[in-house]
Amino acid sequence: MGSSEERVVAVIMVGGPTKGTRFRPLSLNIPKPLFPLAGQPMVNHHISACKRIPNLAQIYLIGFYEEREFALYVSSVSNELRVPVRYLKEDRPHGSAGGLYNFRDLIMEDNPSHIVLLNCDVCCSFPLPEMLEAHRNYGGIGTILVIKVSPESAHQFGELVADPVTNELLHYTEKPETFVSDLINCGAYIFTPDIFTAIQGVSTQRKDRATLRRVSSFEALQPANKSLPADFVRLDQDILSPLAGKKQFYVYETRDFWEQIKTPGMSLKCSGLYLAQFRTTSPHLLASGDGTKTAKISGDVYIHPSAKVHPTSKIGPNVSISANARIGAGVRLVNCIILDDVEIKENAVVIHAIVGWKSSIARWSRVQGSGDHNAKLGVTILGEHCPPFSFYFVYQAPPFIPETG
Repeated sequence: MGSSEERVVAVIMVGGPTKGTRFRPLSLNIPKPLFPLAGQPMVNHHISACKRIPNLAQIYLIGFYEEREFALYVSSVSNELRVPVRYLKEDRPHGSAGGLYNFRDLIMEDNPSHIVLLNCDVCCSFPLPEMLEAHRNYGGIGTILVIKVSPESAHQFGELVADPVTNELLHYTEKPETFVSDLINCGAYIFTPDIFTAIQGVSTQRKDRATLRRVSSFEALQPANKSLPADFVRLDQDILSPLAGKKQFYVYETRDFWEQIKTPGMSLKCSGLYLAQFRTTSPHLLASGDGTKTAKISGDVYIHPSAKVHPTSKIGPNVSISANARIGAGVRLVNCIILDDVEIKENAVVIHAIVGWKSSIARWSRVQGSGDHNAKLGVTILGEHCPPFSFYFVYQAPPFIPETG
């Protein structure tokens, strides 16, 4: 175990409005990291995972959003979870490693022995205390959380090869055209402060190459010879790939759930994964009911305390109902996210869908997607203020079989 003097700082990369466009229309109303999964902002799950780390000193959120968009959330979550959280706005893109280096002075203010780095657009159980202990035993400058996926899907991610005995990272390649390994990068890391030296080394090399190009007449005549800015450093291509096989980086494999959150459809799947996790981490957040005095609850369901749910409705599995929502008599909800101030009137059915803020679903309406979270049209999305139409288009939806009994 680490000594009581050791301190840990966590950094969560939250991106910005010019990124994550595949998450539209939901990200048009709210920054993607604040979109609710299982009743909590997406980034809340990362912060809760970081809180489990012993001797955590500070959490930084780094991104391109305006500070005012995160000010209220940062204040609220700091008070709620009793952990200091601060948002840092990048002035321009610096890359995944460059962004970390850009705020190195602030990150090192608490003199941390270790730095946790998480990408916000991943859904995971984040076994950070166990990963930190493994990292200490490895003795490298960095440890990467990894998971095994199907060979058919591995090319969508950063693939890597690790020593099966020592867990040393031997080879890393980002989204290769040909199959390399079924072991992929989960977007969660633990570093020692030596990571800043590695990043600085890349920047220095870039500056030296730029100087050589300026003084070389041959290089000057090459119009297509463009390079990245010296302070733009990518963690995968610029750090992990060149340092693989040099006893600098190691891997920690998780056998729990992991997904990338790139689309609204995947956010619905991830909401279900976090709801299932609540069974062991936060069972008090899950609703219950047998249909007598309260709604009949099936499977994992979250209902905000301010929501009004009629006792004759049937809710679940995988349903999250947000603040001030109103669920009428006889309503059936399955695999859906109901956002703030939504009204679903009597006997409406919502399946495989996300219903946007302040929308209204009319009586006897049916809103249904196919249920394929990876398909572009697999989940029906209703944006903000959708009017109370009686029917919404159903994408490849199988027939709905109501419950009996």
